[in-house]
Amino acid sequence: MSTLNRLVLWNIDHTLVDVGRVTRDAYAEAFKRTTGRGLVRLAPTAGRTESEIIFETLAFNDIVTTDDHLPAFMAALADAFAARRADLEKHGRVLAGAREALAALARVPGVVQSVLTGSVRPNATLKLTALGLADHLDLDSGGYETGVYSKAALLEIARARAAERHGAPFPSRPRSTSPTRRATSRPRTSPGRRSSRSPPAAPPRPSCAPRAPTPSSRPSRTPRRWSRRRPP
Repeated sequence: MSTLNRLVLWNIDHTLVDVGRVTRDAYAEAFKRTTGRGLVRLAPTAGRTESEIIFETLAFNDIVTTDDHLPAFMAALADAFAARRADLEKHGRVLAGAREALAALARVPGVVQSVLTGSVRPNATLKLTALGLADHLDLDSGGYETGVYSKAALLEIARARAAERHGAPFPSRPRSTSPTRRATSRPRTSPGRRSSRSPPAAPPRPSCAPRAPTPSSRPSRTPRRWSRRRPP
């Protein structure tokens, strides 16, 4: 039986590692280098790409952005992270179970592990190597922030890179034609016939509950006639 190829793409921040303290310091340095001003407010970073963080941080600090801001900020940010490798090793931490999960998947035949991250490649690589998590990851197959592509596009790029590097396709979702899958699909019913998967009927109304009168059970009401009396 052939081995099914699977590509496992890990997020980095808050999934494998926590380097929040170093990240804030690096952004402050990159901001000052790019704008010439001190950083007052940093945009939220969790779950976001670096281009999103950069543009929102510039807006929070009343910087009118130009086309040159993003590449200049990204280059400054990469330099700021590179200068803080010792801080990453000292203040960064590997999250619980991350190292064990990477090692366990590395023993599964047909599995390739890489990353899909909102960080630019130099920063992503530095975080993983400084904290000793790069051994089981094929970082050349990863999807990294470039300021151009969305994360959905980076996923397809990572899949194409992995297929080229390993000479095997990595489908997004393997198709299944097993009888089990067909049996669990919704059955077709002919008109007038009730499906066995229909929702259960509502419980019967308790006998003590008052019932609304039906038209046949309502007392008939004869319209009252008014007659004018003749004076005596």
